[in-house]
Formats: sequence, structure tokens, C-alpha cells
Amino acid sequence: MEQSKKESFLNNTGKRILFIISAFFLMYLISYIIDPYSPYWGEYFTRSFSEILEDILLTLACGIIISESSIFISKKLNKTISWTKTPVKRLMIETTLNVIMVLFVNFLITLFCVSKSGDNLSSVFTFSLSVEETKGLIHWIVVSTAIAFMIMGINTGNHLILSWKNEAMRVAQLNQVAMEAELQSLKLQIDPHFVFNNLSVLSELILEDQQLGYEYAENFSKIYRYMLISSKKDIIPLEDELKFLDAYMFLIQQRFGKGICFEIAVDKTSRHSYLPPMTLQLLVENAIKHNKTSKKSPLVIRIFNNDNHELIVENTLFPIEKNGDSSGIGIKNINRRYGLLSERQPKITNNGSFFIVNLPLLKG
Repeated sequence: MEQSKKESFLNNTGKRILFIISAFFLMYLISYIIDPYSPYWGEYFTRSFSEILEDILLTLACGIIISESSIFISKKLNKTISWTKTPVKRLMIETTLNVIMVLFVNFLITLFCVSKSGDNLSSVFTFSLSVEETKGLIHWIVVSTAIAFMIMGINTGNHLILSWKNEAMRVAQLNQVAMEAELQSLKLQIDPHFVFNNLSVLSELILEDQQLGYEYAENFSKIYRYMLISSKKDIIPLEDELKFLDAYMFLIQQRFGKGICFEIAVDKTSRHSYLPPMTLQLLVENAIKHNKTSKKSPLVIRIFNNDNHELIVENTLFPIEKNGDSSGIGIKNINRRYGLLSERQPKITNNGSFFIVNLPLLKG
């Protein structure tokens, strides 16, 4: 997105110079179209070279001021008032500011012209200009306003096109990453090791404790149900993610027993925040995949929130010397999804004793 902003028309010096030159010629063109029989045009080429040059420089200065002021107003308002969210408010404010700017510029030009002609400047402040001067002032106000509105229209069109382009790219990238996460979810669902391990545990539990076997089967079905529902969503409430994790942890603890210990402490307020679906499952799976588990030195996985509106997922480190095959999605997928959903990114820390992931909590 930042790259798109840098390529914006408003930040391209070459195009802005072309824009100013166009405004300069348009001021003459519109002025001629409005009143082609004005004495201004009849006497234009009868004036001296210095007078013509002064007129050109004054018109060019007016074009530069109007162009740059209109661009400046548009850039500032883009940061505070959105065209898409409050279009009427934005239109009224930007139009008003441009009109004020045009009146001010024409007031300054009038002061310059009156002072140059040797007339009393008080005539400007007391509105005692001659009929010809008043007519000329109104004429240039109309021309300047038309130029300012044309610039405003180009700025607005440019901004909306860039916004649409950026949003379309963001949605396309988000859909691609979401599809990868969904494929990973489906892969897990049909993973023969995942299915075989859980069915083996289930068959043992049924023989030993039918009630526990029933609970295991219930949690097993909850995991599949959640995967099918959530894998198509961009974000999901943390409360739902934690409920899914409860079912996932139940299965893990039945498989690894006291070799894994979970500690979860998330306050009620944070549970109403959002995050990408299956984020916690991917991090827990990552911790189990890359670390040893034993009763003497259990793998401890902690999940809690902090005061910076983040969810912390950390695990103790007991690295396996030779890791098994990795899907390559895990943390990379989480980072990519956050990159499309938020300006805040996950922070990953490995201090030798703990592997820590700070997940920014999102708004729905």
C-alpha cells in the first residue's frame, strides 16, 4: 500500500509541473471563452513586451498558487475526512476551502494591480473599485474558481482510483492467503497421521473409559466443524478461537498426557477482539512440532493478553534435533494475513528459553 501512495499523482513532481502548466493555459482559455470580446483581448498584443511578460508571470503565479493550494488541501483532507465514509461532508469542506483560497489569491492579485497602477489601496478595502476593475475581479474569480474545481475533481478522481486499486489488491491478496489457510486446514483434516493418531487414542479410550472416549469424539468433531466454518473467514472473535483451542487441547493432552501443559489467562474484554482464524492452532501445532515433550520437562504453552492490546503465545524451548516435514505455512501464513488486515504486525522473539509470539488483537 505504501508503494501505491508513493506513486500517487500528488507526489509525482513531473506530473505536478505538467499540471501547473495546464492550469496556466486553461486560465487563458477559460477567460477567453467567458468573454472573447473583452478589451483585455483586443489590447493584448498592442502592449509592450514587458507588460505581456508581467501578465504571463502573474497568470503563471496564480496558476501555481491555485494548483498547489488545491493539492495541499486535498492531501490534508485525505488524512482526516474520507471520501468513501463521509462524501457529502468532504465535498462541502473541500469546496469551501478551495473557494476561500481562490478569493484570497484574487484579493492579493487585486492589491498588486491597484498598487502598481498608483491607485489608492483603500479602494480595495472599501469596495470602491471602478466598474471595469470590479468586472475584471469578478471575471478572474470565476476563472480561478473553475480552475480550482477542475484540479479538485482530478485530485478526487485520482485519490478514489488509487483507493479502489489498493483495496482490490488487498482483497485479492487476502483471498489468496485465506485460501492457503483453508487448504492447510483441509490438509490437516485429511492428514493420515492426524487422523490415525486421534483414532488410535479414541479406540484406546473407548476400551478404558467410555465416557472419556465419548468426550474425545465430541471434541474431535468440534475441531472439524470449526475448521469448516472458520477457514473461509478473514477474522474471527478471540472467544471462538479459544473455544476451538479448548477442544484442540483436549485431544493433545489425551495424546501427550503430562508432557504438555497449557496455561491460558485472557481477560473478558480481550475475548471480544478478533484475530485471523486458526492462528492459535497453528502456533500450538508449531510448538509441538519443533519441541520435545516429557513428564519430567513438560512443554509449557502459555496464552495471555497484555496492556498493549496483544495476545501473547509463548512456549518453552526443548528443540528436537531433527524436525519432521513442515508445511511452510504456519507463522509465515499468520504474518501475511496480519499484513493484509492490520498495520500492526506479529512480533516473534526467541530468547533461547522461550519462543514468544505477540499477536495484535484486531477490531471487528
